Amino acid sequence: MELIQKTSDLSAYLAADEAVDHEHPSVREAAGRLARQAEDSYGYARLAFEFVRDTIPHSQDSGDPRVTWRASDVLERRTGICYAKAHALAALLRAEDIPTALCYQRLDVVHGLVAVRLDGAWHRQDPRGNKPGVNAQFSLGKERLAFTPDRAAGEEDCPELYAAPHPAVLDVLKAATDRPHLWETLPTTL
Repeated sequence: MELIQKTSDLSAYLAADEAVDHEHPSVREAAGRLARQAEDSYGYARLAFEFVRDTIPHSQDSGDPRVTWRASDVLERRTGICYAKAHALAALLRAEDIPTALCYQRLDVVHGLVAVRLDGAWHRQDPRGNKPGVNAQFSLGKERLAFTPDRAAGEEDCPELYAAPHPAVLDVLKAATDRPHLWETLPTTL
């Protein structure tokens, strides 16, 4: 699949916004800590991915009812669904000047991912969090995402790369009173 930048200016994929708030002190602190462990941009991107995937539980898996949507809140509260975890990873990567896009899959509901720009190309990553039957890994080669869309069921990979969270995603996150409420309102299309 050919990934499509929705914004031609690559600097848009480095920008901070209300959800990808990479200028927030908690994001800067986490980014600095990870950067000190990395030898290069690739190593940093892998460490940031593993940090979000492995140390921030997916709230559905852990049973946490809280809804987070800002990257800083995800890092401070240590919880989030796929969209929120994607916002956190995007913020950590952008904090170290690695262009990062938000992207999606349409499964039974819309699923959030990121795409990182390294080695002159975009590479999709899924920081959702592993569990039995889910084994997402950082890769610049063959994608190793959490889920493969079932084309026969009408599921698909969405090729668009967004500089900011899609409004349909951000709106449901902001409106949710708790995770059970969020689960009832997750978007099925973008």
